[in-house]
Amino acid sequence: MTGHILPVPDEMSAPYWDACSRHELKLAHCSQCAKVTHPPDVTCPNCHSIEPDFVWKQVSGHGRVRSWTVIRQSFLSGFELPFLLVDVELDDHPDVRLIGRLIDGADTPLTLGDAVTLTFDDLAPGVAVPAFVMAGKS
Repeated sequence: MTGHILPVPDEMSAPYWDACSRHELKLAHCSQCAKVTHPPDVTCPNCHSIEPDFVWKQVSGHGRVRSWTVIRQSFLSGFELPFLLVDVELDDHPDVRLIGRLIDGADTPLTLGDAVTLTFDDLAPGVAVPAFVMAGKS
């Protein structure tokens, strides 16, 4: 992936993006109910605590394809076309879904439930976003 479209972390998302820059996937866990929230908000959507004091914990990044789409036209500059986006349900947190580029390519044959593994797209020095590869590949 090339271009100049970069995430802009805010106070709430900065720990997530900091971890991604180190090629780690960390998700917010509510300190009140211990459930994962992604993305985090000012209240916990699980227990409705107004003081969730999120704790960021590393997760595996292994998951299953729930859905996908091939992007063949983009209205934003900076994307090499075509590319394949996958909607992934994380194995260790099935209520969390991540969307990322499938590095294997836009022509990769997929079926629902295919296993994928987390990797990262390095967009700029110190800036990375989650992406995926078919399980068993690196």
